[in-house]
Amino acid sequence: HVQLVESGGGSVQAGESLRLSCVVSGYRYSTYCMGWFRQVPGNEREPLASIDSDGRTSVADSVKGRFTISHDIENTLYLQMNSLKPEDTGMYYCAAGGGGTCREEDEYSHWGRGTQVTVS
Repeated sequence: HVQLVESGGGSVQAGESLRLSCVVSGYRYSTYCMGWFRQVPGNEREPLASIDSDGRTSVADSVKGRFTISHDIENTLYLQMNSLKPEDTGMYYCAAGGGGTCREEDEYSHWGRGTQVTVS
């Protein structure tokens, strides 16, 4: 049973930082993608950052230089978000999938329930 649980969201002022965490359990594939997505009501999910089983990371141009993805050996995925802007407001989801470019939503088969980030 695969489970992803996000935490770390909240309400912050513009310019502040947050670190999101996602505990991944039950995912036992040697080749994988893990990623973070953001969704604003009325819009599609936007891919933000990903990391694959070889440790390669990718960050969307919209957040490059401000957001960093990482994970630890305990299978927790992180998204460090610095210099937050009001347009970063949204629901943040972590996801896991079987591999590929790791940049497309349909490459991910398992999703968390999300954590809300509000920047004012």
